[in-house]
Amino acid sequence: MVRILYIICLLFLFIGFQPVRAQLAQSLRIEIPSDPNEAEAFDVTPLAERGLLMTIRTGSFTDNHPIKFVFKKYDINLKLLWQTEFKQDIKFKPVSTYDTDQYAYHLFREVDTDRFQFLRLHLEDGQIDTFDGTLLDQFDVHQFKVMGSQAYVGGYHHGRPVVMAFSLFDRTMKVLPGMYINRMEISSLEVDEVRREVNVLVHSLRRHCKFSIRTYNYDSKLLRTIDFDGAQNSLISGKLIPINQQESIVVGNYSTDCTPYSQGIYVTRIHHGDSESAAADATINTIQYIEFSQLQNFFNYLKPHRQQKLLARAQKKKEEGKDYKFRYRLLVHDLKPTPNGLTLVAEVYYPQYRGNTLAYGGYLRGTDRYEGYRYTHAFICGFDNQGKLLWDNCFPIKELLSTDLTEMVQVSQQSDRMVLAYPSDGEIITEVIQGSKILKETEKFKLQTNAVNEKVTFSAQDNLMAWYGRHFLAYGFQKIAAVKNMSIQREVFYLNKLTYSEENQASKSSQAPTQKPTVGLKR
Repeated sequence: MVRILYIICLLFLFIGFQPVRAQLAQSLRIEIPSDPNEAEAFDVTPLAERGLLMTIRTGSFTDNHPIKFVFKKYDINLKLLWQTEFKQDIKFKPVSTYDTDQYAYHLFREVDTDRFQFLRLHLEDGQIDTFDGTLLDQFDVHQFKVMGSQAYVGGYHHGRPVVMAFSLFDRTMKVLPGMYINRMEISSLEVDEVRREVNVLVHSLRRHCKFSIRTYNYDSKLLRTIDFDGAQNSLISGKLIPINQQESIVVGNYSTDCTPYSQGIYVTRIHHGDSESAAADATINTIQYIEFSQLQNFFNYLKPHRQQKLLARAQKKKEEGKDYKFRYRLLVHDLKPTPNGLTLVAEVYYPQYRGNTLAYGGYLRGTDRYEGYRYTHAFICGFDNQGKLLWDNCFPIKELLSTDLTEMVQVSQQSDRMVLAYPSDGEIITEVIQGSKILKETEKFKLQTNAVNEKVTFSAQDNLMAWYGRHFLAYGFQKIAAVKNMSIQREVFYLNKLTYSEENQASKSSQAPTQKPTVGLKR
């Protein structure tokens, strides 16, 4: 009898402590027929709980065919809310896009002139407004942001950095002062809606390896310049996020030898001061450098023996009083605020050429044909409001090659854990983490059609975006055929709503959770 009671107790313990089962499920899907013989492009912009915006462009700017934009807004159940069209003059070509909570903006340029056009689409009702104006001629656009009624366009004029402020109110243009300097590059252009300021982060990887932050008010007046001339290492890039009215945190990557190859990441706090008149009021806290070898999980994308070999080499160099050169290239995402600080996500990549192989440190040799950007892994770091590193984690990326350098890894914050995901050849690869812990190892989910008697035969330009709560948006192009007749195929642009849910096998409700480069698809 005692033995039977003991077995029953063990059974109850087993049921109570069963592992959490997590899965990515396809809940809704839209298919739009695609004509392979027609020039067309699809963009999807997630709008959180307000739904999504789909942009369909048909026609060709190169073949002088009429260009038409169709904007469609859907709710979270993929039901069409409104649709509107815009026909663009053939002389204007698309340059860039930017989205705010209220509007979607498109920037167009007339070829070989200084004429630009700004299109503003109201996300609530689809109303379209256009604003024509002149900027600089022979201007290579790299950044585009909007704050209020001011559009900020950054780029290069004769090789020198320039940021212009264009007023959508009176169509006037101003050049932000103090940046037309040789051998300087714009690292990022960021708008601070709370302080009503524009921050331009610039750097130079030549000669003195300078890095600075130049802050302008809404009227394009230079408020302050923060120089990092005394930095121990060469700062390559930076992302800035406000933590209160007077302070911001800057996080980015650095090198030790004035090259674009990263040795690690840095973090520092900036106190902006209370006065708009004195640059001296802005102060920089001590810069904290975190070498990749200091991160607990950065090298987990490697097999254990390769990881040990690499770290052993790095340690040997340190014992000799030298730095081991890691030579990684980073695509740093915008910083994400959290209740207790912020989260940094960065993807590691290298340009791939046919016949090349990746060395341990990410250094490539050869001059063969360029194929695209090969992603190796992403790493995630959590910081508190003081800039202290709390944890780090790693998400391996396998067999992912992209012709464009875009953010492939998407992050969905779900309560105290994160779902990491990226698309690859018709599949979605996921991993669930909680700080430095991995709660769910890498899993694959194959995208399906709505019909059980159909099969996806080909998938291209797959994209994934975190949407809201537990939901993602997956989209791209697919060729689909009936299982009984694989010779006849149809080509579609697909849009799938995916939901990542967790449930305990014993109780489905006990573990239920409480809850950016818009990627264009061009044919």
